Amino acid sequence: MDFLPDQNSCYKDVSYWDERYKTEQHYDWLGSFSKFQHLLENEIKKEDLILILGCGNSSLSGDMYEAGYHSITNIDYSSVCISTRSSMYSSCPGMTWHQMDVRQLSFSDASFDVILEKATLDAMMVEEKSPWEVSPDTACFIHQALSEISRCLKPGGRFVSITFAQPFFRKRLYARSEYDWSIRHQSYGEGFEYFVFVMTKGEELSTQDAALEKSLLEGPSPAAASAVSLQQEDKEDFLSYIDP
Repeated sequence: MDFLPDQNSCYKDVSYWDERYKTEQHYDWLGSFSKFQHLLENEIKKEDLILILGCGNSSLSGDMYEAGYHSITNIDYSSVCISTRSSMYSSCPGMTWHQMDVRQLSFSDASFDVILEKATLDAMMVEEKSPWEVSPDTACFIHQALSEISRCLKPGGRFVSITFAQPFFRKRLYARSEYDWSIRHQSYGEGFEYFVFVMTKGEELSTQDAALEKSLLEGPSPAAASAVSLQQEDKEDFLSYIDP
């Protein structure tokens, strides 16, 4: 990959992405739409109003449009990305592009049937040394984003999160009753497993996920660190190992 930064913290810097998008045509973290299309078809209807967070220069929006999903709003915090992609897809009615921060969505409450992100939240966590204990700054960032996502979902709407993070770790962020959603997950990939989480607005957490939230509020168990073996998450440059 020609655009790897000198250090992982650059993934959180808009100037890094602006420079990258000036020359890179497209790149798909965690694989292209065809890799997980069979999973999304069970979650997203063709007529749904869809918001894609951190769209970047992924082919996801275009591929979904070609598959018949024609109401797609895309946001990214890089103005270069939004300008380039807006011009590229100018002939696609129903496809819109906006420069925006995922923590401050300028949409009304209950605006979307589906909000989708692919590796956007992963990129926000690149400086974390351990999945067990997220730093206060990152935890605040993720909470602000998830609160906004929940606010903008219609009742019964779905937040679809596509990530390399194992359920044991990612559910620690998503299992909060204040977001007012349930959590399900599936996986895809050959040789390396990626995960598709689906949070449905207005449904309660499962008994297991509610117990997880309770345990997190009470504090980590002293034995937690030995419960699950860490894999690629303990490498600071883990994003370098994600194959297209």
